[in-house]
Amino acid sequence: MDASLEKIADPTLAEMGKNLKEAMKMLEDSQRTEEENGKKSSGDIPGPLQGSGQDMVSLLQLVQNLMHGDEDEEPQSARIQNIGEQGHIALLGHSLGAYISTLDKEKLRKLTTRILSDTTLWLCRIFRYENGCAYFHEEEREGLAKICRLAIHSRYEDFVVDGFNVLYNKKPVIYLSAAARPGLGQYLCNQLGLPFPCLCRVPCNTMFGSQHQMDVAFLEKLIKDDIERGKLPLLLVANAGTAAVGHTDKIGRLKELCEQYGIWLHVEGVNLATLALGYVSSSVLAATKCDSMTLTPGPWLGLPAVPAVTLYKHDDPALTLVAGLTSNKPADKLRALPLWLSLQYLGLDGIVERIKHACQLSQRLQESLKKVNHIKILVEDELSSPVVVFRFFQELPGSDPVPKAISVPNMAPSAVGRERHSCDALNRWLGEQLKQLVPTSGLTVMDLEVEGVCIRFSPLMTAAVLGTRGEDVDQLAACVQSKLPVLTCTLQLREEFKQEVTATAGLLHVDDPNWPGIGVVRYEHANDDKSSLKLDPEGEKIHAALLKKLNELESDLTFRMGPEYKSMKSCIYVDMASDDVDISELVETIAVTAREIEENSRLLENMTEVVRKGIQEAQVQLQKANEERLLEEGVLRQIPVVGSVLNWFSPVQASQKGRTFNLTAGSLESTEHTYVYKVQGTGVTPPQTPSGTRTKQRLPGQKPFRRSLRGSDALSETSSVSHSEDLEKVEQLSGAPEPDAQEPGSPEPPPSTRAPQDAEQTGALRSGAQCPEDDRPQVEEPESLR
Repeated sequence: MDASLEKIADPTLAEMGKNLKEAMKMLEDSQRTEEENGKKSSGDIPGPLQGSGQDMVSLLQLVQNLMHGDEDEEPQSARIQNIGEQGHIALLGHSLGAYISTLDKEKLRKLTTRILSDTTLWLCRIFRYENGCAYFHEEEREGLAKICRLAIHSRYEDFVVDGFNVLYNKKPVIYLSAAARPGLGQYLCNQLGLPFPCLCRVPCNTMFGSQHQMDVAFLEKLIKDDIERGKLPLLLVANAGTAAVGHTDKIGRLKELCEQYGIWLHVEGVNLATLALGYVSSSVLAATKCDSMTLTPGPWLGLPAVPAVTLYKHDDPALTLVAGLTSNKPADKLRALPLWLSLQYLGLDGIVERIKHACQLSQRLQESLKKVNHIKILVEDELSSPVVVFRFFQELPGSDPVPKAISVPNMAPSAVGRERHSCDALNRWLGEQLKQLVPTSGLTVMDLEVEGVCIRFSPLMTAAVLGTRGEDVDQLAACVQSKLPVLTCTLQLREEFKQEVTATAGLLHVDDPNWPGIGVVRYEHANDDKSSLKLDPEGEKIHAALLKKLNELESDLTFRMGPEYKSMKSCIYVDMASDDVDISELVETIAVTAREIEENSRLLENMTEVVRKGIQEAQVQLQKANEERLLEEGVLRQIPVVGSVLNWFSPVQASQKGRTFNLTAGSLESTEHTYVYKVQGTGVTPPQTPSGTRTKQRLPGQKPFRRSLRGSDALSETSSVSHSEDLEKVEQLSGAPEPDAQEPGSPEPPPSTRAPQDAEQTGALRSGAQCPEDDRPQVEEPESLR
């Protein structure tokens, strides 16, 4: 490229291209030295008021630091993407636009007119919109706002003179689909200065056709009602690929309806990109007959900082100038320069190849997901849909496997609602997992009104920018398949977990629709205020200790503590399960462990109170003993010199009296017994630490909360037999009466006589294990090993 730049006659253009190349290389270079990556505060950034100016390299380095920020704090996905050679061309257009604006007016007018006319002609030819005009804008919705102004000026001839008085006498109506992108109607009203009643929301189909398509029959009824009320139907916004699921309205029928009532038809959507392909569906091809359409070639072709384009047809240049669709300013015409350069760089083959590649990625993912169970695909046309929307679903017991609009008759509405919330949480978790595992897929998690939470794959908007390939789509389908066991197992265990928690004393089940795991449980301690949801310090300590003990069990489950809002009570969140879990053991372990923690905490608090009272009582008794000692010895013995002489002639035989505190009994005792007999009292035996009511017997290598040993990964086929035999022997010894058990009143044999007997029993047991099967005693198989 350096050799090509040397052939440019204009040295300024050659220097501009060279500088741009070096600047992009520096900004995209992620390998920075330690000095460049030094942590600088905002006050360290040199500004124009701090000494002399900066050179270009220093300025680019400053921009790089501001762009990347602290790499330790920001995720790797936030880094700038490698936009490629076509991206450099688009960025070069902005630099050239600033340079071209310095030309004299006549050259600038000719050049900008040429750029605008060429770009308009190319776009109309590529996207099959003959004899159209183009308006280039940065905001995607800005073109529609200008089209609305043009429609108002066309239908209200006196609007330029009388203004909004004309609109007051005959209010205009703008029709939007219920599936339109959010905030579009509010934006139009704010830009046009119209009240919100001028918007009419057209519902989608409910009985026949897609539930994301505009109901044409209902639209015609609305138009007739507005005409009878003295309103003027002004403009209709149709979708060639809705923002949510990519469905296309019946544009052909809508065009006939608009021609009948004199309504302006505007079309927008991602499916308009397929107009550049050789094969186009009839519903999208009908958009070429509309009055205007908005295109977004930037994300379709992977071009950064490229404006959106609104193509329209109108014969009056004066009205287009008043509406703002055309301008005499060269700066407005230079908006098309980045796109003018990019289209020439890609060529028709490159443009078609990128759009075709995105559509093939959608078809590839759709074919792969058809083979996966429990995945529902929401596509309009299986042959040519560039957007794939899917979600995980689980058939309810007694429900129709084919989803319908009506509810299941043999299920309560509350059960259907809980199942909907559960599936929404699982789909939200699935979408986040897939986005992390396959970041180049460009997935989006969205919440639809009818279907619930879904995952959208729209490569037309992301593939060119992220560089999505066919291998990424295959990896995405494989990740979906790998996550299904976790989703199905978790959904099946949720209801059982709720029932077990409800039936266990001291536990409360918490319904959290946003949690994708097995469930949420809260332990209610003795001092818990059940009528309040405010933060409980005692419950906070219990749940923190409970969470620590549960995570120390080394099970396959993961536990967390919530909630998200710190002003609420704490709960234990049980994460998702990938294997069959013994819910009863899980719930019992949570209850027993929490109860032990509470009892230990209460025992410690009681001991603290007893110690405090004992210390106070000891201080009182020691003070009283000192007073009694003074009375017994007399005052003269307290005088330093006299007391020494008196003690020498007549020593006092006083016993040492102290106090000792018994923690177990919680009482003060005298130390006289200790000093006289040199023996310390034993006191009362301390109580045992509370323990669980039942401990499940496991084989070596088995993890906690496993429901069944058969077929589990914890044991191999060769070792399971020996482990089972060992368990039978242990249970036989624990269940049978001991031969050494003595009758009441009989003397206990000395240890020397018991040891040989134990050895004989152990040897008999080992020899019995090696004897033939007929000679061994028949022991009933425990239920846990059946």
